Amino acid sequence: MPSNPTNATVFHLPAGRGVRRFAAGFALLSLVALSVTAWIFHDVAREQEIVARIITHLPQSDMAVVEELSSDIRLRSKLSLLLVLNIVGTAIAFAVVVRGYVSSEQSLREAQILATDIRASLDGGIITTDRTGRMTSLNPCGRELLGLPEGSGEGMTPSQASQEHAPLDAICDEVNRHQAPIRDRDYTIRRHGHEHTLRVGCTRLKNRRNEAIGTVIHVHDVTERVLMEQRLRRMERYMGLGSLAAGLQHEIKNPLSALSLHLQLLEEHLSTHPPDTETQDMLDVLHTEVTRITDVLDSFRNYASVHELGRSWVDVATLIEKLVRFLHPQTKQQNVIVKVELPPQPLGSIEADAGRLEQVLLNLALNALAAMPQGGTLRFRLSRREHSIRIDVHDTGNGIPAEIQSQIFDPYFTTRNDGTGMGLAVCDKIVRQHAGSIDFRTSPKGTEFSVLLPMEGSHEH
Repeated sequence: MPSNPTNATVFHLPAGRGVRRFAAGFALLSLVALSVTAWIFHDVAREQEIVARIITHLPQSDMAVVEELSSDIRLRSKLSLLLVLNIVGTAIAFAVVVRGYVSSEQSLREAQILATDIRASLDGGIITTDRTGRMTSLNPCGRELLGLPEGSGEGMTPSQASQEHAPLDAICDEVNRHQAPIRDRDYTIRRHGHEHTLRVGCTRLKNRRNEAIGTVIHVHDVTERVLMEQRLRRMERYMGLGSLAAGLQHEIKNPLSALSLHLQLLEEHLSTHPPDTETQDMLDVLHTEVTRITDVLDSFRNYASVHELGRSWVDVATLIEKLVRFLHPQTKQQNVIVKVELPPQPLGSIEADAGRLEQVLLNLALNALAAMPQGGTLRFRLSRREHSIRIDVHDTGNGIPAEIQSQIFDPYFTTRNDGTGMGLAVCDKIVRQHAGSIDFRTSPKGTEFSVLLPMEGSHEH
């Protein structure tokens, strides 16, 4: 049966002490019986030898006494034979006990190995601790999630392994204090420069006497699940906005068009009688605000529209190179260095809407430039991930604050005074229309947006 020697001591199953004691008792009894039998055989042999000598010197008249003595000696011989049979039976029983003991030990070892293999095969981390919160065992996935090398971790607390795992200490302490299990508690860590979400559950660990001897922690990396939940929430918001957009177009657009027309007529009427400065300022404000509302409605309509994509064969590398040339004046003015990382072998074309895909890349690049007003590095990276093309747009700005990260794809959410808040929302919508996904990773050293687009139907040039 396969086993993992690293985790062979994860489970400490109780040995068969009763079987060992029983076997030791049988062994001692057999040894005593063997010793007694040997002594009896030796004694009988001596007596037979003495009788044989006596017979040679006795007269014929004493032969009756000799016969009686010989009968007594033969009785002892039969008794010795009985003892021998007893010993044989004891030896057989002892052999059966030893065989049972060996079989039970083998079963215990197999159960221990099976339990270890099961723990090692789990795709989640399983960690046991004692009552002080120190880890007593970890399966391979648990060590990987805690960032510990193989064969280490026992005797440490999770926070000693890494301060990022301090929430595990708090969870164990809470379970021990309240004597109640904890389920689905999330916390985040950083690994290889990316943020990961870990979901934790914890229960009390009890022995056979139902005494609490520590805790059992199970940890899963649910980063992909959390990202999927975020995408679903964005999808739900988008579906709701579709109905809202139709209502806005009817309820606001038509009155706004009438207002804009009458404002134009008013300006034409006043052109023959120039108004004073204050009146002209008010007219300018009205004209500006009507234009702004019209632009907002148009952007909202474009976001919520359900028009089909104009698909064609698109070379993403060519789109990136075209975008870099277009941005060159602005990047030069901001002292931003642009780097493009393309794969050594061309990835070929994908079937997509070139105009909308270019809009996605432009919005991401403009956001990156806005994050680096004093200069920095803008990097475009194109690569292949299984059956998808991956486009990374990375900046060296100050990152996205944690308190707004969950809102950046929301329509009309912006932190810039000159922004409409529709850029990333439109990017998210266009990418989803292409059956792709868009995510980001951020830190104080910069932000990277990643776009995944399926390559089904792609072809090589």
